[in-house]
Amino acid sequence: MSQVNDSKPKLVVRRATPADVAAVVALTERAYSPEWGYTPEMVAGHLAHFPEGQFVAVYDGRIVGYCATFRIAEALALSPHRWREITGNGYGSRHDPSGDWLYGMEVCVDPEYRGMRIGRRLYEARKRLCSDLRLKGIVFGGRLPGLSRRKRYHGDPAAYVEDVKAGRVRDRALSFQLGNGFEPIGVLRDYLPTDRESLGHAAHLVWRNPRFDPNPRVAAAQREGRMRETVRVATIQYQQRRVKSFEDFATQVEFFVEVASDYRADFVVFPELITLQLLSIENEPLSPHDSLVALTGYTARYRELLASLAVKYNANIIGGSHPTAVADGDIRNICYVALRDGSLHEQEKVHVTPNERKWWGIKGGDSARAIMTDCGPVGVMICYDSEFPELARHLIDQGALILFVPFCTDTREGYLRVRYSCHARAIENQCYVVLSGNVGNLPGVNNFDIQYAQSCILTPCDFPFARDGVAADTTPNVEQVAFADLRLKDLAVARNEGTVQNLKDRRHDLYQYSWKRRGG
Repeated sequence: MSQVNDSKPKLVVRRATPADVAAVVALTERAYSPEWGYTPEMVAGHLAHFPEGQFVAVYDGRIVGYCATFRIAEALALSPHRWREITGNGYGSRHDPSGDWLYGMEVCVDPEYRGMRIGRRLYEARKRLCSDLRLKGIVFGGRLPGLSRRKRYHGDPAAYVEDVKAGRVRDRALSFQLGNGFEPIGVLRDYLPTDRESLGHAAHLVWRNPRFDPNPRVAAAQREGRMRETVRVATIQYQQRRVKSFEDFATQVEFFVEVASDYRADFVVFPELITLQLLSIENEPLSPHDSLVALTGYTARYRELLASLAVKYNANIIGGSHPTAVADGDIRNICYVALRDGSLHEQEKVHVTPNERKWWGIKGGDSARAIMTDCGPVGVMICYDSEFPELARHLIDQGALILFVPFCTDTREGYLRVRYSCHARAIENQCYVVLSGNVGNLPGVNNFDIQYAQSCILTPCDFPFARDGVAADTTPNVEQVAFADLRLKDLAVARNEGTVQNLKDRRHDLYQYSWKRRGG
């Protein structure tokens, strides 16, 4: 008969409670001396102002570590300050419930239990709290205990911090902080005058929350609870076939939306020029340009179809693209995006291929805007647009986390140009890219006779993501639906602390792009 191990863990980190006040006071007296330890009123103040921000480490029933924090506004946290004024004289009374940074007021470890990585455990608890609250990061003044011994070698504490950062000098506190992911942003002079080892100064240290996206649109969505941790995407590899009426076409589109909805997809993606199928209704021998003109007559009905299906099936629909006559008489290739709240957005194809210009007379659009959805901001690039990195970067700079690429290619070579470009966009922008293409044939429809596609859902190439950077793909040239669950917080982690950080490491000092304002 097997034995059940019911022994309790010896070392745990948990939230502090009012019952811990006396033990925490005793701990700080052991660590700092009775003169400089916290008073019961101070610890009670910490718990009263921000109870979820105070932690204790307990070993064999004894409190051997204490961590105190509070929330604070960025303007105060990142400005020069002293310990007494920023902490409210040690009571934590500067706590701001709406503050966007976590201030590290105290980490204290019992001298008899050092070497057990208790401090590291408390820092990890603090980081978890920061991530759970979706704050920008942690900030505090870090001790410089080696500064007094090396005073004559460093005329200024800033030079000392720089030498420790460069690895030329080791400081038992600052080196630990650097190894724990904190970075110095300056020196807090006269931070704690009683700290003689540090000559009263401190390193101004920050840890930036890797799950916090610095883009203001994304950050706002996170704060307001409009960002989902996981988004399910369905890409439709759609087979072009003859239809007898618009209702026949609508039935096929609805079928795929319903299937995706049954699988609880947040986004349903259709391919570029999906509505060319409607030219098979009359089956008249029209010139390429006349074919496009005929299709523009279906614009209102197609928009209405997408909007109604999005609401009916509770899904955001990326409606491929549809040739549309605009106010100046030009024909644009437009992707209609219907959100499940009933709103309808559009994105024109910006880059037009030589064949589209020559045979169909399609003109390119002038703008690209990210679309805010209930799953965060997204962007659309129509086929050839994906082969130009500037367009993707413009959408990413607006906060887009997922780029949808409806495409239409006739050969494998054309398809691979789109796919390879899209994977480059996913890597360089550390975002998800979703491709949806047509398969099947439409004999008699000019410039739309054969199709080649392998629709897919692409990711950056780093540890949090799918092997080979492919979350899902389809069998080439077969009507099919591919699904993938995309974790949005993985993008923030990759952008902030990935193996490479392409988005953050751009050399803005060497190159830049400028998106021109155009009329309309």
